[in-house]
Amino acid sequence: MGIRLGTATLIAALTLMPGWALALDVRIDGIDGNVADNIRHYLDGLDPEQFSRVRVEGEAQRRTREAMRVYGYYEPDIQLRLDERNPPRHIELVIDPGPRVTIESLSFRLAGEARQDPPFQEAIDAFPLDEGDPLVHAPYDRLRARLANLSLERGYFDWRFTDRRMEVRPFAESARLYLALDSGPRYRFGDVTLSGSHIEPARLRNLLTFAPGDPYLAGELARYNQRLGQTRWFGSISVRPRLMEGEALIRDAAPADVNGWLTELDVESAEHDAPSLEMAAVYAAVSLVRRGPPEVPIDVTLTPADRHQFEVGVGYATDVGPRLRFSWDQPWINRYGHGLDHDLFISAPEQRFAGVYNMPLDDPLRDSYRFQYGFRHRDNQDTRALEATLEGARRWEFENRWVQTIYVRSTFEDFTQAGDDEQVVILYPGISWSRTRTRNPTFPTWGDRQRIAFEVSDGMWGSQADFLRMTGETQWIRMFGDDTRLVTGMGFGAMETDDFNKIPPSLRFFTGGDRSVRGYAYESLSPRNEEGKLTGGQQLLTASAELQRRVTGDWWGAAFIDTGDAFESWGPDDLNTGAGLGVRWISPVGPIRFDIAHPFDDEDNAWRIHFAIGPEF
Repeated sequence: MGIRLGTATLIAALTLMPGWALALDVRIDGIDGNVADNIRHYLDGLDPEQFSRVRVEGEAQRRTREAMRVYGYYEPDIQLRLDERNPPRHIELVIDPGPRVTIESLSFRLAGEARQDPPFQEAIDAFPLDEGDPLVHAPYDRLRARLANLSLERGYFDWRFTDRRMEVRPFAESARLYLALDSGPRYRFGDVTLSGSHIEPARLRNLLTFAPGDPYLAGELARYNQRLGQTRWFGSISVRPRLMEGEALIRDAAPADVNGWLTELDVESAEHDAPSLEMAAVYAAVSLVRRGPPEVPIDVTLTPADRHQFEVGVGYATDVGPRLRFSWDQPWINRYGHGLDHDLFISAPEQRFAGVYNMPLDDPLRDSYRFQYGFRHRDNQDTRALEATLEGARRWEFENRWVQTIYVRSTFEDFTQAGDDEQVVILYPGISWSRTRTRNPTFPTWGDRQRIAFEVSDGMWGSQADFLRMTGETQWIRMFGDDTRLVTGMGFGAMETDDFNKIPPSLRFFTGGDRSVRGYAYESLSPRNEEGKLTGGQQLLTASAELQRRVTGDWWGAAFIDTGDAFESWGPDDLNTGAGLGVRWISPVGPIRFDIAHPFDDEDNAWRIHFAIGPEF
């Protein structure tokens, strides 16, 4: 009783609140499907408190007929009844839809240069209705909008509809659809004007995805805008076409029924009291001053990005516990676009400080030199290490999005591994190929990542350890429908050396933890010495499969299995395997992952919790 009374009180209070309106409850007999849904949509905004009872009836009749017209029902018989309350809350509609209008003829025509531009004819060919089909307004409206959008996107700035009619004859149960587009000439890209930039203009022109004289495409402007943004040199970017005075005159002079901004057209055309300029006269005037294909100049307006950018991040993961990250980025330090980034990371098992100096070349996004330095201290499991690294690299990005990097790295490492102390200086070159592709990077609905690298060290150039090392990884994300997500991955590594004791921990293989084999502690899987201490491995193999299913909204459930190990010689007798269940929440700061995993090969632990923040890639 208390619950019922509380609910009634809440409804009464909400009803008395200013501006509160209860929508009509609608029941429809005689018609269903899309037509009935559209009627409900049209009646949804009808507030009976704003009208008299007679006005509500009339408005409901009008809206119902309008909702049925767009599906070809022009002569329905509608009987409606309102409940006795004042204002009414319930409406019952009994509808005899009557005859449905069918399409008697279709006439879609193209004029101007768009006749030879395939997307326009493809849009017409994709029109889903044919002669004899019931009339539905929406496909015609979509075609009209599609042709208008194509005209603007593809540089037909003088476009106009010379015929745009939907002639409906309810008495004959027929309709005739006419649509004729005169695109006029296609504009070409003109000169590109840069303003506000602090970077050498030649660098910015090398980023252009088009050349003056190419056919205009709005998508190319968007690509150029994106490429400018990827440099991180600018705080704001505007890439806009500049219409010439003649073209502006055409668009201002065009009456509303031919300039592309359209509404549904009745059989009779609208009348204009004000005198208007004949389109033919405007085109003739413009043609007097035009020489060759019309061009549209491009104006690029830029403002510099902040020269110093700082970011602080605090997080937690079961691998490393609480963690703190501080970054100081300088996206540009001179007019050539050189940049310098610094990064400080602090956690219980690891602390590191690193910097990268980036020197972009002629194509700033694809070609560059990079010089890196870093210091790292590790204290985890049976590893103690102090490391200093210098690296010089040359980077290329190819059309297929693969990135090739050739580098030379010098490392000094003072370490203790499983009780053995060493100090080594290693100089080794390497080459890597990598590619990452994602859609929606925060929580990818599709994506994959691959990387493979080869490194070699030899005493002939002064290195204190000889080795040949290869590493690789691949990871895949695919969606099945809207609510099922599969994440799979594999990692491998192999090293050949004559003196493993000289190899520092940073080059040995360990696995286990949040991002490798769950159910086991961070970097706890590797060969052990006679005292049971971790020594690191010369080979590595890991594999993982995770199936996620949306529970509700941004909440997902997950089931996973991971397997892998680091070992001394290729082909381990057994791999360590863990499996479990997890929860994923797509938070505003990125995915938050909580897993409970059972390790099948650890007799001392029945389960382990894993918690991490951030996307898979």
